[in-house]
Amino acid sequence: MRRSIGLDEPAAPDIEITRMRRRHIRGVMAIERQVYPRPWTPSLFLSEITAGRTRCYLVALAGGSVVGYGGLMCYGDEAHVTNIAVEPEQHRRKIGTRLLYELIREAKRMGATAVSLEVRVSNWPAQRLYGHFGFRPIGVRKGYYQETNEDALVMWTDDIRTPEYDRLLDGIIDQVPEDK
Repeated sequence: MRRSIGLDEPAAPDIEITRMRRRHIRGVMAIERQVYPRPWTPSLFLSEITAGRTRCYLVALAGGSVVGYGGLMCYGDEAHVTNIAVEPEQHRRKIGTRLLYELIREAKRMGATAVSLEVRVSNWPAQRLYGHFGFRPIGVRKGYYQETNEDALVMWTDDIRTPEYDRLLDGIIDQVPEDK
């Protein structure tokens, strides 16, 4: 299951995606501090990973080190991606794609039929990634990112439990090189 979309990106075949645990929080925080002006706190991550059946947090590991992470909350038939981040040196290696793929699979397992997320209006690479997964813009949250007063684009994909969406996911993951 080590695959991703077929952009002109180098493969990262030695990546393992697994559940986030307390021991991963230090590595998650190292990335969090690099990519967000107002990072979450370790205690917030700890509360999220211990919140039970409504949450799923994953890490991407390379050689035992955290190189990416993502989170999801699910209530009823709606899931919401809370965050996806990849160590800047590891960008464009399909790690974000792998994380999003696994988060959507988990959302389906948790009973969701739709998934939403917010993304900075200036973050075109992430918007393209989400578009490959069928996310489409549905609105804007003005000044959502308080540290920069940047707007967030709200994106949504629904009908994730249909055979058509399964084929979309299969097509995305089939374009990622297998682990060696």
